[in-house]
Amino acid sequence: MKKLLALCILPAMLAVTLAACDKPATPPSFQNTDLTGLDYARDFALTDHNGKPRTLADFKGKVVVMFFGFTQCPDVCPTTMAEMAAVMKELGPDADKVQVLFVTIDPARDTRELLAQYVPAFDARFLGLYGDADATAKVAKEFKVFYAKVPGKADGSYSMDHTAASYVFDRNGKIRLFVRHGKGPAPIVHDIKQLLN
Repeated sequence: MKKLLALCILPAMLAVTLAACDKPATPPSFQNTDLTGLDYARDFALTDHNGKPRTLADFKGKVVVMFFGFTQCPDVCPTTMAEMAAVMKELGPDADKVQVLFVTIDPARDTRELLAQYVPAFDARFLGLYGDADATAKVAKEFKVFYAKVPGKADGSYSMDHTAASYVFDRNGKIRLFVRHGKGPAPIVHDIKQLLN
């Protein structure tokens, strides 16, 4: 009887042990807004500042941070880019597993040559992306990014209003985070490290 009981208990204990091994890892706790599972911001088709056509698939294996802005932006864009440069420094060797993309919402003025000067000035690994007016509108719609021309004081001059935030994708190209402008490098570094683990 004792042998029979032991034979019955052993498989049950083994099943419990195996179930404990199958437990999913604790989901990451992000400091920025978690967008995991949303069905927008899936892809883009733009050209980088070296003249190479790009889609999100080109960066598979890296965490991608994508920001929409324009080179003549007086405050939000340069501070965001400087913040991302600080994030890359803080990440050390892990920074090579991260790709920062700056998408212009002002293709009329932000030529490939201008993007090639502006974007890598913050970090040589950063890429500027652009498209014509239609491609820009299409990617902005896919990413739910607002942008609009605002007339300036001088005739023909203008600025751009736009969404002041970045999107972060995991290494499989899935949207994961929404990073609001002005939060500082620390929360971004924390979350990117979570996505790299």
